[in-house]
Amino acid sequence: MSWALIIITLAIGLILVVLEIVALPGGIAGICGAILSAIAVWQTYMSHGTTAGHIVLLASIIIGIALLVFFMKTRTWRHFQLNEEMTSKTNTVDPDSIHVGDTGTTLTRVAPSGNAQFGDQIVEVHTVSEFLDPNVAVQIIDIDGYKITVKAANE
Repeated sequence: MSWALIIITLAIGLILVVLEIVALPGGIAGICGAILSAIAVWQTYMSHGTTAGHIVLLASIIIGIALLVFFMKTRTWRHFQLNEEMTSKTNTVDPDSIHVGDTGTTLTRVAPSGNAQFGDQIVEVHTVSEFLDPNVAVQIIDIDGYKITVKAANE
């Protein structure tokens, strides 16, 4: 195997391993990168001898660590990170304001969950067996903790 092909194979392998660690979950890129790096080192031993193989092996380890440190220090991986804050919350049902049998109106499609308004409270609701479109009158059939189950009011 020529030096150019060994260097290209090793570079692609190291980049895939570093990308696996920094940005790509799942293991496929890391496994492919490790295989490509191992092939490059093995081919160096086979084609160019033990000394060249040792040099390429040592260089690949040093370059791999250097790439990993570079990506971590420059915070490159932060561009791939989800930075949004979760602002949603579970239903905080006031037991004095919402009761079984109350009627309200769906605000979103309830398939099988969505939002509905009962009086001045907007809560997450669930249906048992049907999907409901927005602006449909609904009736509460069960309240189990924070889960409110509804059905269409005309049933």
